[in-house]
Amino acid sequence: MIKEIGRSNFLTGPRGFDHKAPQNKVTVVLGAQWGDEGKGKVVDLLAMDADIVCRCQGGNNAGHTVVVDSVEYDFHLLPSGVLNKKATSFIGNGVVIHLPGLFEEAEKNLQKGLQGWEERLKISDRAHIVFNFHQAVDGIQEQQRQQQEGKNLGTTKKGIGPAYSSKAARNGLRVCDLVGDITVFEDKFRLLAEHFQRMYQNLNINIENELEQLKGFAERLRPLVTDGVYFMHKALNGPSKKILVEGANAALLDIDFGTYPFVTSSNCTVGGVCTGLGVPPSHVGRVYGVVKAYTTRVGVGAFPTELNNETGDLLQSRGREFGVTTGRRRRCGWLDLILVRYAHMVNGFSAIALTKLDILDTLPEIKVGVAYKVNGKPLPSFPANMDVLTRVTVEYETLPGWCCSTEAVRSFEELPPQAQSYIRFIEDFLQVPVKWVGVGKSRESMIKLF
Repeated sequence: MIKEIGRSNFLTGPRGFDHKAPQNKVTVVLGAQWGDEGKGKVVDLLAMDADIVCRCQGGNNAGHTVVVDSVEYDFHLLPSGVLNKKATSFIGNGVVIHLPGLFEEAEKNLQKGLQGWEERLKISDRAHIVFNFHQAVDGIQEQQRQQQEGKNLGTTKKGIGPAYSSKAARNGLRVCDLVGDITVFEDKFRLLAEHFQRMYQNLNINIENELEQLKGFAERLRPLVTDGVYFMHKALNGPSKKILVEGANAALLDIDFGTYPFVTSSNCTVGGVCTGLGVPPSHVGRVYGVVKAYTTRVGVGAFPTELNNETGDLLQSRGREFGVTTGRRRRCGWLDLILVRYAHMVNGFSAIALTKLDILDTLPEIKVGVAYKVNGKPLPSFPANMDVLTRVTVEYETLPGWCCSTEAVRSFEELPPQAQSYIRFIEDFLQVPVKWVGVGKSRESMIKLF
């Protein structure tokens, strides 16, 4: 007689498999607005004692500035944690990599004092490659949009969209292809280049030149390449490690949840961490949202709290609001908490880093967007349709300014009472604690609240 084994026995009996609690968890830093919130500064702070710092999506369309000992480092593809000589930096499979851009960026930062980055960098063999012709196509597409509809998407023209298009169309090429059999790679590369040439008649690609350049990069790349899934699995399940994930772009630029179509081509919300690194959801730990004390946006698209006036100009000049990647002037406006609350719904922030509070130092009063209305009726949620978002009127809460410098402040208690009230108002509205407050560019100017 065969004895039936109950499911519960199987899971708990001698031959059962207990579900182990995750060994190590990743800490995630994400932008909660339209980018440029100061994520690099928060990552730099956390990366000082991290063991591994990862990038999980995007490409060199992202830009992080980190200031160390008055030296300003600009990162686009390299995780900004590469400044920590004790940490390993990892570029995951969800990132699209423009190799000339990667090595050029390393060279520029090398001249500023970055040392030994190649010994500390690992790149997933499953990451897709951005080719020069992807960048050329990006420019052509923007030109066409401008001619056809009179408005472009405001892309960085770094080839990110076309590279992710190749990935989705399943004709893209990955790092493992380049460091594998080069003759097979050459054939695939020619097919892909010809595919784009057929689509865009005025696209000029010097196939042989680009192939020669790529062969040179392949040799420099080979020592850095690793099986990303196995690398992350070992990191997560081995000895205790502090693992940090550095989000690029931001929640409102997410391909699914952002202000589509004025978005980037990747998932820059928390889900992108799992798909872009091969990390199971159970290993995701704290998720920190980075929020600028006001709102900025680069390029085109709806911006409900935008200030096309002297206050907007003041925020722009005081905040030195120019894109790290493009140098474009950023549009500025009041803090939009409807937008940040929406980002929290998608990401589930554990806490917030509030940056650039000092930029508000000279304002006698500060407004905060707390509700949207369309045709006089309140909107219950953040709209998916951008035509609706362009028509919203914003309801504001007006708070008193503090009209004094906060740049030298190093504790919450030292902040003017009005600045403290501003922070508490944000916490109460979002129901998320503020963990850090930034009042300047240096590491020391990040005030830790708890």
